[in-house]
Amino acid sequence: MKVSSLHIPVADSRLAGQLVEPRTGVPGVLFIHGWAGSQERDKKRAKALAQLGFVCLTFDMRGHGDTAERLRMVTREDNLHDVCAAYDVLVGQEHVDPESIAVVGSSYGAYLAVLATARRPVRWLALRVPALYRDEDWAVPKFQLDRKELAAYRQRIVSYEDNVAIQQCRRFAGDVLIVESENDEIVPHPVVASYLASLIAARSVTYRVISGADHALSAAESRRAYDQLLSHWLREMIFGARS
Repeated sequence: MKVSSLHIPVADSRLAGQLVEPRTGVPGVLFIHGWAGSQERDKKRAKALAQLGFVCLTFDMRGHGDTAERLRMVTREDNLHDVCAAYDVLVGQEHVDPESIAVVGSSYGAYLAVLATARRPVRWLALRVPALYRDEDWAVPKFQLDRKELAAYRQRIVSYEDNVAIQQCRRFAGDVLIVESENDEIVPHPVVASYLASLIAARSVTYRVISGADHALSAAESRRAYDQLLSHWLREMIFGARS
């Protein structure tokens, strides 16, 4: 908390005062949706967080939303550029504190969120069912990646020497939330374990499993559980930083 002494002029006097401010300004929260998804689910979460005083940005990456016809052509590099562009728009808002940015990603979006921390400063990182991909074929359209090969890759623990995203997790020094779905058919536990094992420099790591949930959080109960987890964690992290 920042405490400053000051004087308040009134008539012919100067009144002694003390200004108490939070350490951070208005925090910003960037939401990154998953592959073949959109910003629609994140909009509700963003509105709920905005009521707490956060500035939130949701967006559709290229190949999604209004540009879904380009899904077969976009690469991971394209979408990482999209994430960085969205980040810059959020940080450019008048009241947003550039040192108080949270990035919330789901699946493919969580993977991109991790990579984005190498290009932009992030203080809080929330990763729901974070996906993982081989570094090879980075410039190949994501739609063309071999799904069977990818599924096999995700069945083992991946070390930081073998994957750029895991390497970046190893360097990340902020606070992290990782949320796993108990019955995830796309991102199995070894992927989540790979991320968790790499977070050796993180300020704090919170790990939760949503019981009975699938990858997409198809059930309303699972979505509510995640929304509550995310909201509670963000409030704890951000309000704690401002005290």
